Amino acid sequence: MAVARTFAVALTGVRGDIVEVEADISAGLPAFVLIGLPDAALGESRKRVSAAATNAGCALTQRKLTVNLSPASLRKQGSGFDLAIAVAALAASGEIPAEAAATAVHLGELGLDGRLRPVPGILPAVLAARDAGFRRVVVPTANADEASLVAGIEVVPIVGLRAAAILHGAELDPVDEHPVPLADDVAVTAPEPDMADVSGNDEAVDAFVVAAAGGHNVSMVGPPGAGKTMLARRLPSLLPDLTAEQALESTSIRSLAGRGVGGALVHRPPFEAPHHTASAVALVGGGSTRLVPGAIVRATNGVLFLDEASITWIRHSRR
Repeated sequence: MAVARTFAVALTGVRGDIVEVEADISAGLPAFVLIGLPDAALGESRKRVSAAATNAGCALTQRKLTVNLSPASLRKQGSGFDLAIAVAALAASGEIPAEAAATAVHLGELGLDGRLRPVPGILPAVLAARDAGFRRVVVPTANADEASLVAGIEVVPIVGLRAAAILHGAELDPVDEHPVPLADDVAVTAPEPDMADVSGNDEAVDAFVVAAAGGHNVSMVGPPGAGKTMLARRLPSLLPDLTAEQALESTSIRSLAGRGVGGALVHRPPFEAPHHTASAVALVGGGSTRLVPGAIVRATNGVLFLDEASITWIRHSRR
């Protein structure tokens, strides 16, 4: 078959859009053309995919290969499209059945050795796939726990491209590969400080209790060492657990920030305390290659503490 397709997800903040990855093989000199408004990191996937396919034992075609990311008007960012591009290319060349490739969403970055590397934003991407009606998503092994937080969709963790090809019906012998792990500290969270540990400062503690109960902002004025930061860090302990919807939102933001999620949703209100010299971009978020949530966004459903400005901001999502 000369044309084949599969699917991936393009993230814009916490919103995910389904991207159809089409691969076409035509006559002409050997070439790998990628179109559909990719950014620089995604444009480099041609080299990654070609090397990964060769080292995985399922080399790409030596004819002209054109890969289109549709819709073409939607800007695609990051390296999470590598697996989908490789699967579509293999399906177009007949290495795997095109019908199998078209039934799943593929997420993950390929290394030159053919193994799949974890990518940020897996949780919102899998949510987008489920909401779009897909029932199967293929992810890197290191992202499997995070992807499994989404109910109603089958999560298939794989080690690398060779395993993905075998999954879809390629006649290849399986090999023993070690999955690429997450960073050691990516899912480490510190224990939440408790307001009950505060001795004295009764009026300040009472003010924080009232603020937590009513969802009010708090402005603190005092000399250094008075305990403003100490009290602010304990404010989340007065807040209730997040609702299911809030937990999903906060966990998705944490995933986008690249902080890791593990196998559980974030049920406690987050706390963010950016440095007083933080730039507007660090506070709000942004980026030229991949949109990264800023401190204000990461504090959604929790507490934002602005030191030096002496403002503690509680953000509630009332339902």
